[in-house]
Parts: sequence; structure tokens; C-alpha cells
Amino acid sequence: MGNEVILLNFWLSPYGMRVRIALEVKGIKYENREENLSNKSPLLLQMNPVHKKIPVLIHNGRSICLDDRSPLLPSDPYHRSQARFWANYVDTKMCEIALKFWTTEGEEKEAAKEEFLECLKLFEEQLGDKPYFGGDNLGLLDVALVPLICYFYTYNLYGNFINEDKYPKFIAWAKRCTQKESVSKCFPEEHRVKEFISKKKKNLNSE
Repeated sequence: MGNEVILLNFWLSPYGMRVRIALEVKGIKYENREENLSNKSPLLLQMNPVHKKIPVLIHNGRSICLDDRSPLLPSDPYHRSQARFWANYVDTKMCEIALKFWTTEGEEKEAAKEEFLECLKLFEEQLGDKPYFGGDNLGLLDVALVPLICYFYTYNLYGNFINEDKYPKFIAWAKRCTQKESVSKCFPEEHRVKEFISKKKKNLNSE
């Protein structure tokens, strides 16, 4: 079987995107297999029988957790714990807020937007004058956060959601990230994302 790495994924998933970016940063060759989430493959159900969700990373026939050691995590124990803390904050707080923004309307949607932007202030403080949250190179937090920013800033799906004048350090970080091939090649095609969102909105409005 050799050294076979397969990623079971869905093209729009920010979680799948971050795994792809991490694999690219580490220089690991892999096969990206697209899943139909309404008709999940037998392999997905076999490799993730409890949650039945993507992404699933398979190495030589076994599902594994992505090894997040160097170069994604700093060697210093304190900075490593900080990177893990803020990456978890993205998962538990920011993704929840983003989902609320995507699935609500009116005042609730506006409240979610303001809450999301408050989070960005915290990240600007964490970034400081460093080029990346990982220092001179992409780290765990960069990889965790950049897929969300793909939709809110890079694709400009929601107008001037992140104002460059208010968040200059954050926007500069986003631009540096997206200029890296290991990041940009993992982003879905912009026109495909916009078409998907447009269809979703039409379906919601017709219900």
C-alpha cells in the first residue's frame, strides 16, 4: 500500500480546508476525495462510524488525527499551549458565531456580525507585529483561522464585512496568508462558492 494518504472532504468545508492547508504546509502528498454529504460513501461511514462527518484523514487504511507538531506548533511549551487555546477558540466560538451569521436574518444576523468583529479585535491583539500568528511562518492558529476569513474577506461575499481601516493588521495578515500557494490552492473556486450561496438563498426564500 506504500504511504497512501487520503482526505475525505467536502469542497466547501472550512474544516476540510484547514486539513488541506496543513498537509500542504507539511509537504505531504495526498488524495482529496470529495464526499456527497447526502449520500455518504461506505469508506466515510467505515472510517468515521460515530460522527459520520468530514473531514477524515486516512493513512494506509487507518483514520488518523493530523499530527500538529512542527511546523504548525512552536517548540516553546507556553507558546504551544497558547496556539492550541486560540485554535480551540476559533472552533468553539468563531465557527459558532459564523454559523449563526450564515443561518439567521435581521437583528440576529447583525448581532452575530458584531460579535464576530469583536473576536477580530482579540486576534489583532494576539497577532501584534508578527507576520503570522505562528511567528515568521504559518502556525496552527493561522491554519485554523484562515478558512473562515476566506469567506468573509477574500471572496467579499458579504460586502465590506471586515473593514480594512478598522482591522489593518488582520487584513495584512489575511493578504499574506492568501499569497501563499499552500493556502490559496486549498480555497474553493470563488464563482462556485457564490453560485452555491445564491442557490441556498433562493431555496430558503422559496420555502
